[in-house]
Amino acid sequence: MKLFFRNLVLCALPLLFGIGAGYGFTTIQGSCGAMVGALFAAKCAGRQRQYYAKFQLAGAGFGIVLAATLGTWLEHRRRRVVERTPSDVPRTTLEGEPS
Repeated sequence: MKLFFRNLVLCALPLLFGIGAGYGFTTIQGSCGAMVGALFAAKCAGRQRQYYAKFQLAGAGFGIVLAATLGTWLEHRRRRVVERTPSDVPRTTLEGEPS
């Protein structure tokens, strides 16, 4: 179950970063009418949608790179633990047991 949730979070990172970048753009940007005035607001709306899509794409791209890097690091860490052989672990003897 732990593995499932780890993979679910890793797969959701690009989506979350894309949504966050789009939300950040709309928070920073404001409306076209306030930015360029009522006369050019119609032309600004299309450009604003283009920039919004570019921000979402950049956020999702960053999320993909982050998820791939984090997944590789977690897999490498897990593989080191699995590859440790029993001979690497020091043996301890019990008090009554002959060595």
